[in-house]
Order: sequence, then structure tokens, then C-alpha cells
Amino acid sequence: MRIAVTAETDKAEPRVAATPETVKKFVALGADVAVQSGAGAGAGIADADYAAAGAAVAPDAAAALAGADILLRVRRPAAAELAGARPGLAVISIMDPFGNEAALAALAQSGATAFAMEFMPRITRAQSMDVLSSQANIAGYRAVIDAAAEYGRSFPMMMTAAGTVPAAKVFIMGVGVAGLQAIATARRLGAIVTATDVRPATKEQVESLGAKFLAVENEEFQQAQTAGGYAKEMSKEYQAAQAELTASHIAKQDIVITTALIPGRPAPRLISADMVRAMRPGSVIVDLAAERGGNCELTRPGETAVENGVKIVGALNLPGRMASTASSLYARNLLAFVETLVSKETKQLAINWDDELVKATALTRDGAVIDERFKKA
Repeated sequence: MRIAVTAETDKAEPRVAATPETVKKFVALGADVAVQSGAGAGAGIADADYAAAGAAVAPDAAAALAGADILLRVRRPAAAELAGARPGLAVISIMDPFGNEAALAALAQSGATAFAMEFMPRITRAQSMDVLSSQANIAGYRAVIDAAAEYGRSFPMMMTAAGTVPAAKVFIMGVGVAGLQAIATARRLGAIVTATDVRPATKEQVESLGAKFLAVENEEFQQAQTAGGYAKEMSKEYQAAQAELTASHIAKQDIVITTALIPGRPAPRLISADMVRAMRPGSVIVDLAAERGGNCELTRPGETAVENGVKIVGALNLPGRMASTASSLYARNLLAFVETLVSKETKQLAINWDDELVKATALTRDGAVIDERFKKA
């Protein structure tokens, strides 16, 4: 069995899909591993480190792919990148298929068997494969660090001979993995933290981290979580009530971090232009949903906008801003999944199409799109 790791073609993506640590474990599984030269450069991993771990360093993507059974990537490769690859090549990456149905169809037509790591079910068995959680954890931490840098004032309260400096007030909107990490990080830095989410289960989590919970706790709020643990899209009436509650709160905050995303849909708008203008000059908003249009009406993806003295940070790929750590976690997620696809007896790729992990993540097979959500498109 041969596993290929190729460099990301998106210049804004510094992460890599394997590390020397995971290469060693793949080799121990009985696999030959080929890593494209320079694939780990953005994450601070040299070709020599991969070679020392037992990988063959290939001069280009084509050489790495030659004869490969599995291709590991961070982002979905274009079909053209798989020219010359073995039919049935298992491509495992973050596929981002919503809105990219044509690219998915082309991937199917190339003969690749595509697996979307972001569709990994949130069950106990798959916890070690949950790329959304591992990368969101990094994003939540980095959001607070970036906010502190942009804020330009002290986070903790400081009592000095010259007087007292008040603690920063930080408001986290959306308490998933990223939000919880943001709360914990802001608290460690000494900020006064409040947080909100439409899922009732998050209230206890927020309070356990020493933050105060803020939400409209009506009947709809009590039913606002899917069986998979994701937030449901709320009614217009609830959104209006929540906006009214948070508007006055946001005006008093120094930093607001938004993390709300609904899989396959544009990011819900949580902060209006009027709310931004009500904030004090010097305040900061960090929008973790910028890639999906943003939770803030004034977010400009990939830029830091300024409105009435308020900075709105629309940075893309926050996990990529900590590429070494993010790659380490992502590579372990992939390793855990690949282990379920390999026969312990033959040491060969042996996909069990009845496995719930495979059923949840497989998008293409035998030249066709097999995920019902994307078949028609």
C-alpha cells in the first residue's frame, strides 16, 4: 500500500496533511509513504524530517502520486491534479463540497474515491478523527490572540501606583469548540467574559469556564440543537429577540468574537452595522465565519475593516496562522481514519462500505457522486 502526501496548491494554505510523527506510524502499518518535496514547508517541516521518519521525498506531485492507493491533503485537490493517478485512488481531505458541486463531480469523473473529513460523525469512536473540532480549537485560541493584538490595551485588570487599569470585556458569540476555547483563552488572559449560543446545553459549559451566559431562554431555545450536537437555524422571531438582547450588550464590550456557522449554509448574521457603530472606538470584532460571508454585516473576508473606530477582523484560515500545531492535530485525525480503512491482515487498503464512518464521509465512488446531497446538483 502506498500513501501519497502532496503540497497544497492554494498559496494561502500553509498546513500539511502528514507530519514525521504520522509518517512513522503509517510505515509501522506496513505502508510506503511518498511526500512531495516542500509539502511541509509552510508548517516548518523539512523534507529531511520526512525522510528521517521513513518517507520517500518525491520531486513533484506526479511522482508522489505514482502508484498511490491513498492521497492525503488538507484541501480538496482539483481533478486535474490527479492526472495519471491509479483508478479508485482514495482522496482524503477537507472537501468543502457545498457550493462546489461541479468540482466534486469532476473529482468523481477522475475516478477518485473522495472522503470528506468534515463529515465525520460526532460519535465516540470518531472523536480522534474530528477535524472540525481539532481545527476549531486552534481557531478559537488564535482569535483571542489576534483580538488582543488589535485591541492595543490590557486584557487583565492592573492595579498600579498610577491607578487601576480595568479588565477588557470580551463577548463570545457561538459556543462550539472554537467558542469554548476562545472563552478559556480570554479568561486565562484576565478578561471579563460573556458568551451566547442558541443551544441550551452550552449554558453549563460557559459557566463552568467562569464566563456569564447570555441568551433568550424561551421554548424555541430549549429545542435548538440537532441530534448531532449542531445548532439549528433559528426562526426570524427568535433571531430578532436575540438581536435585541445582544445589541445593548455588544455596545458595552471591548472585544466581540463570532463563531457561528451552519454546515452548508451562509454564516448567520449576528452583528448589524448599527451594532458595530454603537461600539466604542478602539473596540475589536474578530469574525471566525468570514469564509462563509461573516457573522458581522460589515466583515470583509480576508481584510481588517474599520468602521467608526471599530476594527472588524475578517481573517481567513485562522488554523493556518498556527500551521505547525494545526497540521500536527489534522495529521493525527487523518491517521486515525486511515487506520480504519486498512486491513490488519493484508496491510492493504480495504474499504468497508458498510462502516458508518465510510458511509458518512464518502462522496464519490466508481466515477459517480454517491452522497445524496450532491447527486442532483
